[in-house]
Amino acid sequence: MKKRELLELINTGEGLTLEFKERLSADFGKEICALANSQGERILLGVKDNGQIAGINSTNSLKSKIQSIARNIDPKLSIDISEIDNVLIIKVPDGSEKPYSVNGQFFMRIGANCQKLTRNEVKEFFQKENLILFDNQPNKSFDIENDLDKEKFNYFLKSADITYNLNTKDVLRNLFLLDGEHLKNAGVLFFTSEIKKFFLNATISCLLYQGNSKSRILDRKEFHSDIISNYDNAFIYLLSKLNTNYIIKKERTEKLELPEEALREALINAIVHRDYFSNGHIQIDIFLDRVEFSNPGGLINGISEKDFGKVSLTRNPLIMDLMLRINKVEKAGTGINRIKDSMKEYGLKVKFELTDFFRVVFFLDRVEFSNPGGLINQKLPKKLWRKLWRKLWRKYLLQ
Repeated sequence: MKKRELLELINTGEGLTLEFKERLSADFGKEICALANSQGERILLGVKDNGQIAGINSTNSLKSKIQSIARNIDPKLSIDISEIDNVLIIKVPDGSEKPYSVNGQFFMRIGANCQKLTRNEVKEFFQKENLILFDNQPNKSFDIENDLDKEKFNYFLKSADITYNLNTKDVLRNLFLLDGEHLKNAGVLFFTSEIKKFFLNATISCLLYQGNSKSRILDRKEFHSDIISNYDNAFIYLLSKLNTNYIIKKERTEKLELPEEALREALINAIVHRDYFSNGHIQIDIFLDRVEFSNPGGLINGISEKDFGKVSLTRNPLIMDLMLRINKVEKAGTGINRIKDSMKEYGLKVKFELTDFFRVVFFLDRVEFSNPGGLINQKLPKKLWRKLWRKLWRKYLLQ
């Protein structure tokens, strides 16, 4: 690696496969362990969290100490250390004997952070996935020269605040989205213009029903562009089919009948955590009394129902990392609690169903009509409007 390449790598920022450390600290073994349990790659020693190069006094003693830390990981781990301008580059392999532990503790990288896990959680996770992660697999059908949508690629870099002077493949390599000369599945999902060309099941279907059952479909829309466009378009569709409530107090203010934050979290959760090996797709069903988000893949083995909302693992760490870089995910592992809190503030109920599909059910409150200090739904049937307004007229205006 040359200095120019190092600067470009630092410019990509911390993420799933890259960690900055200003100095050697007591938790250095934890960082090595977490990378080995994830997908490996690099720790840059002598770089601050903000990407500023602080430099480090590189000595044989320091390098020997780092190697000793790696050897004390169970099972032993072999790492490579190189140096450029007082920055030590520690290359951590994608461990072949997972799970690894340090001092009897197990760590895994979630986004740019390390999360402590029990051995059984890590072991069961990798047994379930058979050490194969969908988003980390090379896609040999994708031609980078012809299939990569430059507009979507540049939009991602701008959103992630990444500037570069390298060619496209070098940037993809720094984001750890290349396997040899092939783009990994995560990159395909983000930078294709037609997702169905490569994954028929990676779409989002939205359906609007009459009433509270699936007996009659009023409207249907499928989104099958890149993963970000699908997210944006599905969310816009959802908002267009929900009602706006008017809160009349001193002045009239508008409020969507479900909290936007909760809807965003549910949609991102479906995209990031779904099982892309499954033939199923993400589906949003809009009923009169509820909205349901369904995505294939229940809880990952290693997370029990009692740990739901407390421990976070993802089937697709690269997808999670890319979403974190463009701030579509605020913080790994907080989505479920954010949904619960948002719905609680609205005074509404939410239910999570954990089967082979993961389902979030948002219950609507469309049957109540309160006095002029409360909520008025703007899309009630005209006949009901007239009936309710007559009651209000007699009760409040004719007194």
